[in-house]
Amino acid sequence: MAPCARMKKISTLPPFSKGQPQPATVASRPVNRCDQLGAHPFSDTQDGLFRAYLSDAYAATCKQVATWMGEAGMTCHTDAAGNLIGRYEGEKPGAPALLIGSHLDTVRNAGRYDGTLGVMLGIEVVAHFAARGERLPFALEVIGFGDEEGSRFSASMLTSRAVAGTLDALPLSAVDANGATLHDVLVHNGLDPARYLEAAYKPQQVLAYLEAHIEQGPVLEAANMSVGVVTAIAAQYRFRVSIQGVAGHAGTMPMSLRQDALAAAAEAILAIERLGAAGPEDLVATVGQLHVGPGASNVVPGETTFSLDIRAGTADVRDRAATAICAALKDIAKKRNVTLSIEPQNDLAATPCDPQLTDLLATSVTHVTGQPARRLVSGAGHDAMVMAALTPVCMLFLRCKKGISHNPAEAVRHDDVHTALQVMLEFIHALAASTASKPTEFSA
Repeated sequence: MAPCARMKKISTLPPFSKGQPQPATVASRPVNRCDQLGAHPFSDTQDGLFRAYLSDAYAATCKQVATWMGEAGMTCHTDAAGNLIGRYEGEKPGAPALLIGSHLDTVRNAGRYDGTLGVMLGIEVVAHFAARGERLPFALEVIGFGDEEGSRFSASMLTSRAVAGTLDALPLSAVDANGATLHDVLVHNGLDPARYLEAAYKPQQVLAYLEAHIEQGPVLEAANMSVGVVTAIAAQYRFRVSIQGVAGHAGTMPMSLRQDALAAAAEAILAIERLGAAGPEDLVATVGQLHVGPGASNVVPGETTFSLDIRAGTADVRDRAATAICAALKDIAKKRNVTLSIEPQNDLAATPCDPQLTDLLATSVTHVTGQPARRLVSGAGHDAMVMAALTPVCMLFLRCKKGISHNPAEAVRHDDVHTALQVMLEFIHALAASTASKPTEFSA
């Protein structure tokens, strides 16, 4: 029996949450909890939301989320990488687990639902089964990953890579904005850097991975659909680009003799924009950070550093764009007589979601909504793309207002969150029925 299939969608709640307290219904509780976690002490800043990996705000968040996990019927622990994990045992203790996860860290000046909402929905799923005393052929584990965004140190998805067993070495010398090394931050938080990789799961411990996440794009809203099913996650490249020129007095350095690192960077950024726009629709190229030195109004800039993010639905499109962009930047550096350095930071392949799990999730969407599931590619990266190295993965997208994300204007509808919860419960019941009838085999 799948009671979630008969649950009614709530239509009397406000269309989008903007942080106002709402009645404590099944639909609003995950949203209200995200809103509660959107301010100090769960933010490292007094104004707006920024929750960095292993910061004081992160510690406060884990403490609060662990309380909610306990109330939902889970036992909780923090793993060797600082992830928060809650477990609800299956019919047999120690059974492999369906992992339900997303991340608890944020970008600077963030919205409240990116990542965090997926964790809150996972807690709500477990609360549903625990309240009914219902055990499944597999365990449920809800994971709040600590570092998906990479907003504190130079590398992203450190903690999901640790769990998936794909992190070969830890960048212990990486420093944050305050000059603290990852090594020292780990020690300060009671974590042993030498044991970090012990966070890895063995494949036999895991059945599959499910992640619910706001779309971070406008497709579902344009189609007037509450939820969608992700078929793949786009391939990504991230680079750190440095341009070294010569600093000089702004009043005495002739324009014709300048080696202006910022002017070179400006031309490079326009070239990146042009080449990104020249490719297929799924290709995007972004410069999101720019640092200028020495940073004085009367000095010709002598050095610049900027980020470069290239994404596409396939590795082939991404790689061709990266090659063209790097060639263009080298030409600009040569023409302007500056030194160029392009350092790879992340190389993430396109990640197809497991076809069988995706079909099962799509069927669950249809059962709950009465409509065919919208299937779409995620241009944003998620922990699911890392977890695919460990276990089959699937993703459920939720509509977000105007597709806005990584922005305080992030907003979700309570009835969409309720629909997502129904879909997740329907999916788990269907997965349990399949697992109980025969050993479930998913594609690798």
